[in-house]
Formats: sequence, structure tokens, C-alpha cells
Amino acid sequence: MVEDRIVTVPNVLSVVRVLLVPVFLWLVLGPEEDELALLVLVISGVTDYLDGKLARSLNQTSKVGAILDPVADRLFILAVVIGLGLREIIPWWLAVILPLRDVFLFSLVPFLRTRGYSSLPVHFLGKAATAGLLYAFPLLLLGDGEGTIADLADVFGWAFAVWGVGLYWWGGVLYAVQVRRLLTTTERIESA
Repeated sequence: MVEDRIVTVPNVLSVVRVLLVPVFLWLVLGPEEDELALLVLVISGVTDYLDGKLARSLNQTSKVGAILDPVADRLFILAVVIGLGLREIIPWWLAVILPLRDVFLFSLVPFLRTRGYSSLPVHFLGKAATAGLLYAFPLLLLGDGEGTIADLADVFGWAFAVWGVGLYWWGGVLYAVQVRRLLTTTERIESA
């Protein structure tokens, strides 16, 4: 059951993830401390996994958490593509195509609101896409170095990136289909 609690362990983990966004950007773009930036990405991935797991196991799901978790994910993905794009670790097209999907989905929110919704529930495909990207980015950052480990990290990083981007957009298309279905099967709510 979703509750209205704000201060929960999962929500604290999501807030930590949001607070790590500027830290990551500073590490990647300022002193170029890639090892520490990599550690921040790993911590972000672990907290992303734990907040959902703990929310269910501790029965601490909340309306705030349902919004905060995906916002934290999107902010981190945006920060990573900006940071890695500006460092030329990833090409410009990748740095553009990921946020473009979120802009597309954000443009659907006004249509949802006409039916009394502010968002749709996260589905497995979206979670799988985010997980793929959260694996890809640390590997791509590690792959920016020299040597065998960097070469392997680069190959696996691109494999996760390609799958992650594909699933990310596929998930976006499925959300758009859900919005269309909702618009055709529910009554419009008149605004006050």
C-alpha cells in the first residue's frame, strides 16, 4: 500500500542520489577525478537498487518515493551524459538522444493531467533500460583509460549503452502508447 510518508529509508537514499549529481559533475568536469566519479556512479547504482528493494521489503512505499526515485534516475542520467559528452567519452548523438526521450515523455504530462493523472507507473522495461544505462556509464568512464581493463570496460560499456538506449526509447514508446490508451478509454476531467 502506498502511503503519504515523506521520511523513509528509500526516500533518503533517493535524496542522497540527487545530492550526488553535482558531485559527479564536478569530479568529471573539474579535476577529472575519474576514479572518484566512478565510485559516485557505483554508489548511485547501489542506492537506486536499494531504494526500491527496501521500499518493498520494509513496506515504505510512498507517493513521494514514486516521484523522487525516477526523478533521481533522470537527473543522474542527464548529468552523466552531459559530463561524459563534454569530456568526449561518448559521442554527441548519445548525449542528445537520452535526454530527448525524457523531453518527449514530459510533453505527454499535460495530456495525462486532462485525465487526472500526473504520471504513469514505472514498468519493467523502463527499469531494465535504466539498469543497463547505470551499468554502461561507469564502464564507459573506466574505458576512457589505457590498458586491457580499459579496453574491456569500453566494449562492455558500449554493449550496455546500446541495449540501454534501445530499451530506454522502447520504454518511452510504450509509455506513449499507454497515454494514448488512457486518453481514449477515460473521460476528460474538467478543470476548476
